[in-house]
Amino acid sequence: MEYQGDRDQARTLRALSREFGTASARRSGDLKTARVMSVTSGKGGVGKTVCVANLALVLARQGYRVLVIDADLGLANIDLYFGLNPKFNLNHFFAGEKELKEILVQAPEGIMILPAGSGVQKYTRLDSSQKINLMEGLDLLHDRFDLVLIDTEAGISENVTYFNVAAQDILVVTTPEPTAISDAYALMKLLSTRFHEKRFKLIVNSVSSENEALDVYHKLTLVSSRFIDISIDFLGAIPLDKRFTDSVRRQKTLVELYPKTKSCQAFANLVENLDLKSEKQAPKGSQQFFWKRLLSLGETG
Repeated sequence: MEYQGDRDQARTLRALSREFGTASARRSGDLKTARVMSVTSGKGGVGKTVCVANLALVLARQGYRVLVIDADLGLANIDLYFGLNPKFNLNHFFAGEKELKEILVQAPEGIMILPAGSGVQKYTRLDSSQKINLMEGLDLLHDRFDLVLIDTEAGISENVTYFNVAAQDILVVTTPEPTAISDAYALMKLLSTRFHEKRFKLIVNSVSSENEALDVYHKLTLVSSRFIDISIDFLGAIPLDKRFTDSVRRQKTLVELYPKTKSCQAFANLVENLDLKSEKQAPKGSQQFFWKRLLSLGETG
């Protein structure tokens, strides 16, 4: 059965190939581009956006130029985690009213945010032209950032699969709750069987111990090894901490408010495990953010 989303993705690929396929001239060997990571989950309520906000702050404090894209285009809230009140958002970009650079807002530590709108259903399912426009818009920002974190919406909608396929790294957030584990597996299975994604990085949130997190990891790797051909890397665990609720209420990250806690150290460990020092980046395919730049990098190798 062919799905509408598959047809949209196919049209996107063809359009990108036409536009970029003949424009991939060799460039200098020192060319670099931003590394794009999606942070995603099979269900809501697992702390995905909390992870994005705190990871962004740790990365910024380590000297990385960080862009956070709020890809929950119907129920956006990443700006609230930083205490921001943006005047414009991605809805204005998709409507053709603003360029991406005009809706960028600055968060603490120099983090830049591309905020999304909330309560508008119109953009909860991007069409092919909107996806291409977003790719082109981001490509114009390629030299402003080292890392891009995409905060996807929860679930398995077309927008979720699009943003995950367009990223280089897919970070899946879950908790030890059985339904969260099951939904995380379902998301990875969908991305594997329909979009040929084979590598995932796992973050287990709200754990009582490292062993509990490893138990979740082992459950997911066991079932995936039996039924789907994917690789899951254990990126790390975030301990259960009531102070997260306080940080959300105060619209500040936990890393800002409680820098000496185990939870804060856990985010630092996640960053260490991301292997950000790797220089070689290979595009997964033509439907990927900064694809033109990545193609040029591949050619210089």
